[in-house]
Parts: sequence; C-alpha cells; structure tokens
Amino acid sequence: MRSHEIDYEIFGEEMQFVEIELDPQEAVVAEAGSFMMMETGIQMETIFGDGSNQDSGVLGKLFSAGKRLLTGESLFMTAYLNQGSGKKKVSFASPYPGRIIPIDLAEKGGKFICQKDAFLCAAKGVTVGVEFSKKLGRGFFGGEGFIMQKLEGDGMAFVHAGGTIVRKELQPGEVLKVDTGCLVGFSQTVDYDIEFVGGIKNSIFGGEGLFYATLRGPGAVYIQSLPFSRLASRVFAAAPQGGGKQKGEGSILGGIGNLLDGDNNF
Repeated sequence: MRSHEIDYEIFGEEMQFVEIELDPQEAVVAEAGSFMMMETGIQMETIFGDGSNQDSGVLGKLFSAGKRLLTGESLFMTAYLNQGSGKKKVSFASPYPGRIIPIDLAEKGGKFICQKDAFLCAAKGVTVGVEFSKKLGRGFFGGEGFIMQKLEGDGMAFVHAGGTIVRKELQPGEVLKVDTGCLVGFSQTVDYDIEFVGGIKNSIFGGEGLFYATLRGPGAVYIQSLPFSRLASRVFAAAPQGGGKQKGEGSILGGIGNLLDGDNNF
C-alpha cells in the first residue's frame, strides 16, 4: 500500500470527532484548524499541499500546493507523525454540527470526489487534488459543485458534512437529482452534471436554486441535509442587525418589546 494503514474510531453525535491510532512511523494529514488533541510522541509538521509528492522536487511541491488555492483552501496542511515506540492517538473535530464519513479509497477504486470544503483528514499518502468539470455549464451554474476535490490513493480518508447524511447506492442508469449545496461526494463511477430547474414560476418564486445536480449511476452518492452555506445564511438572518438585542423575538410584541426594554435611545 502507498498510503499508511491507520485505525480509527468516531465519537459523538451532533458534534463528532475522529480518533486515529497511529503505529510507529505512521502519519495522518489534516486541514489546518481541525486538530483537537494528541498523545505525546506525535510530531506535528506543516507541509506544502498534501505531502504525497515530497520527493517530486520544488516544482512538484508548488504545483501540489497551488491546486489547493483553486478550492479556496490554504497552501499548507499539517502532518502528524508518530515518532514514539508504541501506538499513539490523535483526534480531529468537526467544524460544525454534522457527521464524519469514513471513506476507504481502496473500496472506491482509488478515487472519491467530494465538495471542496468537505475534506477533514486522511492517511499519509492520500492525494488531495482538484476535480475539474469537463462541461462549461457546471462552471457557471454548479455553485459548490464546480471545482470539487478528488481524494486518490488506497488509504482511509475522512470527510465532514452537515446535518443528517444519506448514502444512496445508484444502480446503472439510475438518476438522482440533488441540490448542489446538499451534494457531499460520490464515487468516480457516477456521472455528474448540472440541470436547469425550468419554469418561470419555479425560477422566481420557488425559493430554491435555479440549478440542481443530476447524478447517474452506478455508484455511491452522499447527501447532507444541512449545507454549511444554508446554516450560515439562517444564522445571519436571525442575528440582530447593528448589535441590537432581540428580546422580543418570537413574541407578539416583537420590535415593540425592544422599545419598552429601556435599551433604545431617542
């Protein structure tokens, strides 16, 4: 195997974290900011890109890191190497409420495609690259689905998604239509495209996006019920504007209650 063979356990419900057990000289790479805790004997090192091509020279390292800029990620990742004499554990936490999905790349034919912000961590040796769309329409209308990440190798990788996660196993020729923001990832055997919702009323008054993703089997598709963009927009809409208090929220008084609480100046 090219990738390090790691053991893991996932803990929690709404806010999960994954605990990875490393044998001596085994390593795991993770996105910056996902680290939670680790045992003594593990060395943390910042690396260019995913660290999968450390022997390819300066240009190879720069190219690996440069690909990450296209997905909006940092040029750097963090590697955690067990330099002790026994097994050591390191843990990585979810960035927001949802689920951590373990992906065995060996079972996926060596490749898995996911949203650009879904990747959490992976065994050292897994390549984190960019999956470019071959159709121009996806670039203009795909939203989160245009520039996606591809995880390649034969080791374990972990992706995170919001809310409840649904795994659909599509049969050959079976088609599933998904909101582009709800699409987490899919097997490389799945054909992916963007389709217009259609209809003036649907476009203007439907309250949904103008486009959705169509996925044609065979292969596995992972779907999330709460994309982070949707969560963030709801939080922003509910937040007080200008730092004001919203004590009357949900009551019949509403804004009148705010006028009576003594915090408003006239």
